[in-house]
Amino acid sequence: MEPEVAIWREYLKKRGMRKTPEREAIVKEVLSFGEHFDVDSLWLRLKKKSGVSKASIYRTIPLLIDVGLITEVYLENGHMHYEYVYGREHHCHLRCTNCKKTIEFSDDRLTAIEHELGAKHGFVTNGLKVEILGLCPKCNRLK
Repeated sequence: MEPEVAIWREYLKKRGMRKTPEREAIVKEVLSFGEHFDVDSLWLRLKKKSGVSKASIYRTIPLLIDVGLITEVYLENGHMHYEYVYGREHHCHLRCTNCKKTIEFSDDRLTAIEHELGAKHGFVTNGLKVEILGLCPKCNRLK
């Protein structure tokens, strides 16, 4: 976790932003999450430990995205979900529309398609997000 915190602190310093206890608590909690999260789940964890406000979380999330520590993953029930991505291999998601189970996967064919489509349309690509919706094996058996 320490390299990520150092990157975070340097990011704030370069932009002339303060390193507040609230921002520190948020970044450390995000780095320890280990799963997809939304603002509410992050706030519930932080509220018990440090009393960080939702407003502080909402203001910090875009900064964490900008520095490359997290990314938006999917929108569900009006809430954006995020995941920690710094230093992790790029991956996509299979999401069950019934039980909400999420499976992360990588496939080199998708990267090839990304580059082919970018070249075809004159784009220099820098990533892709793929979310495949359906029913997991368990939910499919129940239907």
